[in-house]
Amino acid sequence: MIRIIAVVDQKVIINPPLERLDEIQADWVWVDFDSPMTKETNLLRTYFNFHPLAVEDCVNSLQRPKVEFYEEHLFYVVHALHENTLEATEVDIFSTKNMIVTFHKTKVPEMDFVWNYLKGLKKVPPELGKNELLHKLIDKLVDMYFPIMHQLEERVMSIESNEDDEAPKLISQIFDIRADLLSLRKTVVPMRELLYRMLESKRVGLDADERSYFHDIYDHLLRLTDMMASAREMTSDIRDNYISLNSYRMNNIMKTLTVITTIFMPLTFIAGLYGMNFVNMPELKSQNGYFYVLGMMILLGLLMTLWFKKKGWFEQV
Repeated sequence: MIRIIAVVDQKVIINPPLERLDEIQADWVWVDFDSPMTKETNLLRTYFNFHPLAVEDCVNSLQRPKVEFYEEHLFYVVHALHENTLEATEVDIFSTKNMIVTFHKTKVPEMDFVWNYLKGLKKVPPELGKNELLHKLIDKLVDMYFPIMHQLEERVMSIESNEDDEAPKLISQIFDIRADLLSLRKTVVPMRELLYRMLESKRVGLDADERSYFHDIYDHLLRLTDMMASAREMTSDIRDNYISLNSYRMNNIMKTLTVITTIFMPLTFIAGLYGMNFVNMPELKSQNGYFYVLGMMILLGLLMTLWFKKKGWFEQV
């Protein structure tokens, strides 16, 4: 589907014929390719005469957010993110002298939001021009990153305060969160670089007021970057704490086994010594020898236990 909004003398014209855009002499035009068919996609080459490399980027698989400067137009690649799956949807934007052309292979709710906003205007404010439309499109996409980031932060906080689930399950959740943070970072960081290039380049043609609006989006992306770094650091701390706690528990188990083994070593030696079946062992013929040896083994075990307790080994176990 191709839908068009043309602004003529601050009035909104919905879906004028594509071939008549030059005749109506609009102040600016927004052409949105929403889930286009192949025949409609070919219009990027045949009707609009956009650069072949830019059209190729539209047709091919998901591109990294970027801005490309061509002689007759600017080409932007931005990303919309699905709130639940964090899957990125590429939105391609062509910006000419008085036209914005957007292209996306699947439906993007953010595009629909801006479209319905413009459609509902009885009269377009004078300050709402082509660059302001570009700002609204990118700003709406970036605004939808924040609910995703807030959900990830809530998941991190719930893990940090969770004392019921087993540690392996929590660690699995942490790695899932880190994977989601990485997916979000793959979009946010390139988008931040894109906005920086827009603000620093004279080719975009932003005036001082327009720059302040785009700088606001850039500040949002910086904030998102800081939030991601903070969440990632928290997951690292939780993971390291789990590893440290696991090592501490393992050390305690080893200490317990070491104490028990050390106590029974001399007792095992005595039992083994008198378990030998030599003929010439006088103690074997003693009438009360068994009780003497058994008492000596009990006394030795008690003395070693008291000695380990005095050394503080039981306090660490």
